[in-house]
Amino acid sequence: MQRHLFLKALAAAAMCLAASGAALAQGYPAKPIRLIVPFPAGGATDLFARTLSQKMGEKLGATLVVDNKPGAGGAIGSDLAAKSAPDGYTLLLGTTSTHAIGPVISKVPYDTARDFTPIAHVGDAPSIMLVPNSSPAKTVREWVEYARKNPGKLNYASSGNGTIVQLTAELFKSQAGVFVTHIPYKGTALAMPDLMSGKVDVLFDSLPTGMPFVRDGRLRALGVTSLKRSPLAPDLPAVAETLPGFESNTWFGLYGPKGLPADVVAHVNKAANEALADAQLREKLSSLGIEPTQSTPEQLAKLAAQDTAKWKQIIIERKIVNE
Repeated sequence: MQRHLFLKALAAAAMCLAASGAALAQGYPAKPIRLIVPFPAGGATDLFARTLSQKMGEKLGATLVVDNKPGAGGAIGSDLAAKSAPDGYTLLLGTTSTHAIGPVISKVPYDTARDFTPIAHVGDAPSIMLVPNSSPAKTVREWVEYARKNPGKLNYASSGNGTIVQLTAELFKSQAGVFVTHIPYKGTALAMPDLMSGKVDVLFDSLPTGMPFVRDGRLRALGVTSLKRSPLAPDLPAVAETLPGFESNTWFGLYGPKGLPADVVAHVNKAANEALADAQLREKLSSLGIEPTQSTPEQLAKLAAQDTAKWKQIIIERKIVNE
């Protein structure tokens, strides 16, 4: 008898949970949604979030409030999102740094596969290979040949140890079979004077910050790091045209905390994809150097897993440490 009553109560509880889930989906969103950006205001991730949030809010019928929570390479804001209630009112704009590189190179208080619910891959920001105008190389192939003839004599700049800028250069070195010395700076902007003067031989900078130097003739661009030519710089060849398979993008993905209801995930995913199909939004993102994308939650999860494995291999192979 007691077992029968227990099973009956359990069934009733399950029905209540199912009903509350349905009610959540039907009434969602009923209040503003917080979109955590784990980086400072004014950066690429922040600008992307603010550009996307307005159109997404229109599609959702709710306001998306961007909340900057920088620190520890994105780990502070990401951890805050991971520990939030799974009700759809706290989302995270994660990146390659927070979900593929950071957890490999540093100890973070979250597990990217276990503690988050992937929602949508929303954009990519490729980098460009920049060299001084004094460089004898006019193409990626010529630069590789030049580096092979001068082992240990050339150097590359980065925005610091363990950053996507360094990892991109190390991936390039690995695939090209060249030895080039690393010179870390506190940001690529600080490396630009040395690159222009020829003290630095190469830099893999983000497309939006690097292209102005190319347009006004202060630097030469040899290639873009997306797998194929980027619509943001269609005349610039992909590095992969010389080194098959070479690819390095900073991607952006929408996440919720673990346990986010499937119907809420579907609702937010639909709003994101519809927003990213808007021509005006796509034009705005392109002006920021970001290629808008559309995806399923499963595609974002696969991308993060593949990138984690790729960068982990480079980090181990090249003995990279985050100092």
